[in-house]
Amino acid sequence: MSVKLGVAPIAWSNDDMPELGGDTTLEQCLAEARQAGYIGIESGGKFPKKSSELIPKLNKFNLNLCSGWYGANLRKNSIDDEKKSIQEQLKLFKDCKAPCIVFAEVSGSIQGDPNRKLSSRPQMDKDEWKKFCEKISEMGKYLDDQGMPLAYHHHMGTVIETQNDTERLLDNTHDSVKLTLDTGHMLFAKGDSKKILENYKDRLGHVHCKDIRKNVLEKSLKEDLSFRGAFLEGAFTVPGDGCIDYRPFFDVLKKNNYSGWLVVEAEQDPKKANPLEYAIKGYKYLIETLKQSNIEIEKK
Repeated sequence: MSVKLGVAPIAWSNDDMPELGGDTTLEQCLAEARQAGYIGIESGGKFPKKSSELIPKLNKFNLNLCSGWYGANLRKNSIDDEKKSIQEQLKLFKDCKAPCIVFAEVSGSIQGDPNRKLSSRPQMDKDEWKKFCEKISEMGKYLDDQGMPLAYHHHMGTVIETQNDTERLLDNTHDSVKLTLDTGHMLFAKGDSKKILENYKDRLGHVHCKDIRKNVLEKSLKEDLSFRGAFLEGAFTVPGDGCIDYRPFFDVLKKNNYSGWLVVEAEQDPKKANPLEYAIKGYKYLIETLKQSNIEIEKK
């Protein structure tokens, strides 16, 4: 087995808050991602939506498209509506040979509202859970048939936030629904990423390696900050700069023969946390820690 290392562009330019890294060009982001050592990058708001434009840019910097975010509204939309909405991104990802779509339900999400405390995030009752899981299963089967697996991302401020939410989703959806396990979001939600790896190894499709600064996490939970408030305080950082020990996590990946992508993702203010410096820091930590777990790393 071997893993591939990618990075998310959110450290360079934040799509939810364009004022963070708004002047940073896509070319700078791609060049620095490659300079830091990564062979893949996830998509972002500044990325072209057509493969005829994106593929040459990726090729220029010898990068692969290693997935990207899709915000769904299945709680409101019909399956047919959601299938129509995803077509442009689906075609782009298929053309670019991405491994999966990082899929998350955003209807009712409070992640972008600076005035909404995390405790006020949306919840579903039993009946809605049942309907939601049926819809996610149908989307999972559809995207699997398209050769572009749905890798569901649990996320702070959304209906699927906690370990319990994540496990309930996986327990009640079709096997085609895979998981994007985000170590930072799972810790923020007081969950255990290692335990999920151990119990749902066949459902893991993608991994976001996001670390957390413990002091900011504790403050965010104690003061019930908004999600935006928490990350502006500096809750998130790259692996090796926070409180998560990735060695036990990687040991389980080794045991499970995981051979997908590990993507460094940490939304921070680029004026406070230089994206290139932090990308290099995260890359070096992953290289060293993966080596300790005897996991090989693809270089192409």
